[in-house]
Amino acid sequence: MNAFENWLCASGLWSYITRQKWLPWLLEGTSLGDHVLEVGAGPGAATAELARRARRVTSLEYSHEFCMALRAKTGAAGTVGSGNIVQGDASAPPFADGTFSGAIAVLVLHHLRSAQAQDRAFREIYRVLQPGGVFVALEIHDGWLSRVAHIRSTFVPLTLEGARQRLGTAGFSDLSAESGRGAIRLRAARPA
Repeated sequence: MNAFENWLCASGLWSYITRQKWLPWLLEGTSLGDHVLEVGAGPGAATAELARRARRVTSLEYSHEFCMALRAKTGAAGTVGSGNIVQGDASAPPFADGTFSGAIAVLVLHHLRSAQAQDRAFREIYRVLQPGGVFVALEIHDGWLSRVAHIRSTFVPLTLEGARQRLGTAGFSDLSAESGRGAIRLRAARPA
């Protein structure tokens, strides 16, 4: 992520927007169950709200700096298990098969370095979900403003149809990809 993204994502304004706008729309009509995997927690804009909605939240974050800051902010441990902040890659998470009842990724997938890395992440999220587990993701549209905001940063945008097809290839069912509120909302489930 570039300096602008780091600043914005760590701001109180972004936490407020995530809590008040993005999460209610993303989770509308969806239960993630009692043990949620937060993929790409960043500085934790969604973490506290997820903790209010689920009994256990495990946050996976690639950046060491964000992990350390989030651990300090939440008081969470740094080991693999329930209610922890774990440093790791979304395309190779260090969790056992069927660990989580639900998974969520808020503006994370476009930061993976390639479409192949995104596909590995889809397969891995599928793997760590329990049968019947739900995966939801929020992504931004590809456009000039998104590209400008990601100068000197990774930006691999997803399309609605492409995401739907790629999630299906990873094994998910009950696929939904829709555009609204200036973003893309993805929903998929691991078959029961």
